[in-house]
Amino acid sequence: MKVIETQIPGLLIIEPRVFRDSRGYFFESFSQRDFEAQVGKVHFVQDNESMSQRGVIRGLHFQLPPFTQTKLVRVVSGRVLDVAVDIRKGSPTFGRHLAVELSGENHLQFFIPKGFAHGFAVLSDTAVFQYKCDEFYHPESDGGIQLSDPSLHIDWQLPTEEAIRSEKDLHLPLLAEIDNPFTYQSDK
Repeated sequence: MKVIETQIPGLLIIEPRVFRDSRGYFFESFSQRDFEAQVGKVHFVQDNESMSQRGVIRGLHFQLPPFTQTKLVRVVSGRVLDVAVDIRKGSPTFGRHLAVELSGENHLQFFIPKGFAHGFAVLSDTAVFQYKCDEFYHPESDGGIQLSDPSLHIDWQLPTEEAIRSEKDLHLPLLAEIDNPFTYQSDK
């Protein structure tokens, strides 16, 4: 696997080695050994999968302490625009986002550590989205930010006023309105 650093510290794009032949393709979607050697020690405890139709936007979500989550996300089929927003107080990239197209064709994965809000928009007719988490889901610790927060300047590649969203996501606050428990920890 190839690990690609991004302009936002902590966010990584992971490109697996894909072996193709006349039968199709094969790749390791996850190897604990390789992941620890190239990214670090993360103990994933839960795998999730969703299927969504074109126009669905899920997010921007995070889990509050003490149940914060690190995620490793990928698309099995279809195409999504996957977005992570830095919400770590004191971070030099606070409030900035990174958007990555993940698809069943490119097999890219997106590593999103604690301290980021996460969401995705479905760009294909349908998309099957999978992700690993290093903490179990705790509904009482749900947090989120409004996907159309004007301070974030996210181009979701589809009209947000026409997006298909959950009732919960329709009522999320702006970034400036959240009681933010995340703090940036510099590696230096």
